[in-house]
Amino acid sequence: MNRTARIERTTNETKIAVAVDLDGAGAHAISTGVGFFDHLLASLAHHSLIDLVVEAEGDLHIDDHHTVEDTAIAIGQALDAALGDRASIARFGDATIPMDEAIARCAIDLGGRSYAVIDLPMRQPSIGNLSTQNLSHALSALAFAARATLHLDASGMNDHHVAEAAFKALARALRFGVAIDPRRQGVASTKGIL
Repeated sequence: MNRTARIERTTNETKIAVAVDLDGAGAHAISTGVGFFDHLLASLAHHSLIDLVVEAEGDLHIDDHHTVEDTAIAIGQALDAALGDRASIARFGDATIPMDEAIARCAIDLGGRSYAVIDLPMRQPSIGNLSTQNLSHALSALAFAARATLHLDASGMNDHHVAEAAFKALARALRFGVAIDPRRQGVASTKGIL
């Protein structure tokens, strides 16, 4: 079973290429021009064991919004494509991740329904050159493009820890959700389709 995908997304604002391998080892090569976002995506790959390659060029002379959003959309589209018909996957995943004083909780359903409830309160307007308000937006965009239901919340005193714990929680939840369940025949739905 080949659970890989490559997505290219080009707009007037960005040029993004993303490749994923759901059965990888967490290898990653990420370049968005937004340093802290690269750090978060590297953590996402490492802790989900999903190989992830991201090459992004965007209008960073304006701000980071378009680059972060379009990268998240492309990652979501790649996850959706790699999941194919979603037969035999566990479908659901959840994780609680502490990082020093911060804690993040994530639950995901890869059943084909797009929805996102994200609560990541931040104290500062940015972390490095990443606007903190773009974090929730990017995670929502990823969930909608992946056709996933995502519930993710975190709290803590340090914005870096809150954001990193959130991406690690998402990573672990994804790891469980995309896993092949050897006992599952077809899709994980009583309807028989997703």
